[in-house]
Parts: sequence; structure tokens; C-alpha cells
Amino acid sequence: MSRTRTSRRLTLAIPAALGAFALTALPAFATSSPAQIATSKANGVTYLKSLQAADGSYAGAGLSNEWAFTTFAAAGTAVVDVYPGGDTTKNARTVYRNLLSTAGWPQASPVVTDYERGTLNAYAAGIDPARVSASRNLIAHVYSYWQTAEPGYFGPSGNFNGTVFAALALRGAKTQGGANRIPQALTDSLVTRIRANQHVDGGWTYQKGEGNPTVLNSASDVDMTGAAMAALCVSGVPNTDTDVVQAKNFLKSTLVSGTGAFNSLYGVNTSSNGWGVAGLNACGFNPQTGDFLTGSGKTPIDFLIANQYNPAGGFKYKPADTSPTAYASIDALRAVAGGGFTTAPPAPVTPGAPQWVAQSTFTAGTATKLALTVDDGAGNLKVCSVSFTPTGTTTTLGDVLGAAATSAAPSGCVTSVTPSSGTGTITAVNGKANSGSDTWKVSVDGSAFAGAVRNKVINVGDTIALRWGV
Repeated sequence: MSRTRTSRRLTLAIPAALGAFALTALPAFATSSPAQIATSKANGVTYLKSLQAADGSYAGAGLSNEWAFTTFAAAGTAVVDVYPGGDTTKNARTVYRNLLSTAGWPQASPVVTDYERGTLNAYAAGIDPARVSASRNLIAHVYSYWQTAEPGYFGPSGNFNGTVFAALALRGAKTQGGANRIPQALTDSLVTRIRANQHVDGGWTYQKGEGNPTVLNSASDVDMTGAAMAALCVSGVPNTDTDVVQAKNFLKSTLVSGTGAFNSLYGVNTSSNGWGVAGLNACGFNPQTGDFLTGSGKTPIDFLIANQYNPAGGFKYKPADTSPTAYASIDALRAVAGGGFTTAPPAPVTPGAPQWVAQSTFTAGTATKLALTVDDGAGNLKVCSVSFTPTGTTTTLGDVLGAAATSAAPSGCVTSVTPSSGTGTITAVNGKANSGSDTWKVSVDGSAFAGAVRNKVINVGDTIALRWGV
């Protein structure tokens, strides 16, 4: 997910024995039954567990199997409950958290989708993405790719999937308490850009379409349509919204009557089908009734289950393939299980394992980052990642804003703060002063906005929003 189209189609080698089991027969009735879906989920989870390395890892070189974490969560399996050979110390969550915490992750020249991938999978694994470790805040890393010259885009705008997955990550990965951690102004900015890139046929591709009639009038693909419509819906856009309905209708227009598959730009395949269904799931559309039940009595779920090997549980990428692939299995099973593009972690069954793990305090002397937005109330939203080195287990809003003036990415998020020292009320930011009831207010992790004071305590991983207004 959230990679370029070429890399997304890579497949991985799997043990030949896993492909030797018979495919599930197409259901004789109109839709896959709850029992068939339950069997598909159980067998699919077994297959995904077989992909775990002996050291407990899923992430590695090339196309990473860590996306399995979003699928495990959708299927009701806690990632901390996945471990090799009965060794709970090698559980997939702990191993992944350790990987995310290393200085060399994700790569020498990271791109925004690296951090969005990490956010979505960490969240599903029960790792607070803003509090992976004392030094790793994935939300802040995503913020650092905000495009100041093209507000609302994350990463180069020409690679539009970076913006789609920013919405999926920043809105989909909620706080441990289930709150939206980013402010509405940032959500609105993302939604505006996603809407602006919708093609005339109702769908999207990974390329930027805004301002380019040639692209906007070109054929959409099933994959990015599923992701983009999910991004709108996780951002609070209702499924009755015109743009969401147009996306649903585009998916409907690609249905193959005889199988229930979506006919994507890459041909009929389970990964594209999985992304399309994930978009429907995220928006609350049933992929087995109404618009998605073909005249031949087939649905997208029928197609997916028909291309699953059982009891081994893996899925083919294309119907003509003779063995399952890891990535197709991850995409397909997530869809069959009813998932979107990430899911809150299920409660673990491993004794003593918590649902969530998170860094609890700053570590003095350890460099870190915080996510910050500054909204002047006049439509000039600034978004940045603030780098600083705390001197204690907590810090203050005043110190964060001071650091933002010199160590923010992108720069210019904060140019001035009044007063510049002390503990009192903040009366001006970036030259805009309080005026009557219109004052600077602050929210942390989606909390209600309250008067901004320099000595407000800021904790590790806090997502900070400053706003001028009533």
C-alpha cells in the first residue's frame, strides 16, 4: 500500500506446499455466507502467521509484509499474539516497535509514504504511532512533508498517493482513547485536495490530477479509488456525499458480472479487488448487496474467496496464478474481514499483554520531534514537525514554540511568539495578536481548545494545535 504502482505489484516467494491445497469453490448462492467468511478469515490468518520470520519479524527488504498487521487487526487477531515457536518475546509487535525505533529506519532517503505505512501498521499493532519511542514520533514525521507552497499535499504533489495516505494515517490512526488527534483545519485541507483530484469518471489514480484536464479525464484505477474514498470517509465525509457516491459508482462500473471482480487497470486481481472493497468497507457500503451483487449473483467477496487456497489460506494475485502471494493475501483478507486501511488493535489474549504500548515520557537529552499546526483563523494553516532535545520528562508549550522558530520542518511554522519567555498567556503568534474574544488557544491530541499559556505542560508524542479565534 501507499507505494508506487510498480513496486506494489511485486510478489514474494512462499513455500510451495502452501499453494498445493485446493481453491475454495465459488458459492452456489448469491453471496458468501458468514460461515464461508469466517473460514476464509481463520485460514487466512494461519497463512499470514506462516510469513513471520524466525526472529519474529515481518518487515524487511523489498515489499514489506508488515501490512499484515492491518489485516490481522481487521480479522480480530492482536499482533502481539503473533509469535514464532511459542516464544512470546519475539512477538511481532515488539519486534516491529524495535525496528521503528532504530535510527536507520526506514531508509537513507525516506519518503512520506514510509512514515504513513509505519503509522497505519503501528496503530493496528497497538503501538501508539506518536509515541513509538523516546525519539520516534511517526505523526511528526508525516507532518514534516507538508507542502507549504501547495497546502493540503503531503510529499511531492505529483505523487498523489502520499496525500491520500496522509489522510488515512493522520485520521485513521486515532489516539489510544479513540479521538481524532489532528485538528479539523488540517482535515479540511486534506479533504479539499482529495476532492480536487477526483477524475471525471468518479475515481482516482496515484497521479496528481488537480489542474490537469488530461489526467482528470483519464481512466481511474480501482486501487486508488478505494484508498481515496476511504480517506474521505475516515476524514468524516459521509457516504451520502456526492464525491463518495461517485467513487462507489465508479467501482460498480468496473464489476465483472460472472465473477464479482473489479476489472482494474492492471487486470482482474485480488490486490486491486481488496483495495476497492477496503474503500467500500471504510465508507460503510456493503460489498455483497445492492450495487455490488452482479446479475450473475456474484460479489467482490465471492471473487476473493474463490481465489483463496484452503485450508492453507493464501490468496492468488491473479486467477491464472498457480500459487498464493503474500501481498495479495494481505490485501484480500483485509477486505474479506471487513477492514478499511487500518483498524484499532484488538484486545490481546497473551497473558499480561496490553492492548497498547507507548513511550510514556520524554528522555532528557534524547532528540525527538513533535507535530504542530498553527491556524491563524484566516485560512493560513501552517503544519510542521518540531525537532528539539528535552531537558526533562516533560516540556512546555513555550519551549516547543521556541524550538519551532529555529528547528521546524518545513520552516516558517512559527516566526515569533509574544511573550518570548516566562509562563504567562500567549498574546501573539507570528505577529497576530489576541483581540477581544479572538485569542490564541491550544489543543493537544484532539482535546477541546483552551487559552494558550507558555507553561502548559507538553508530553511526549503530543500532537499540538494552535488556533486563533473564539
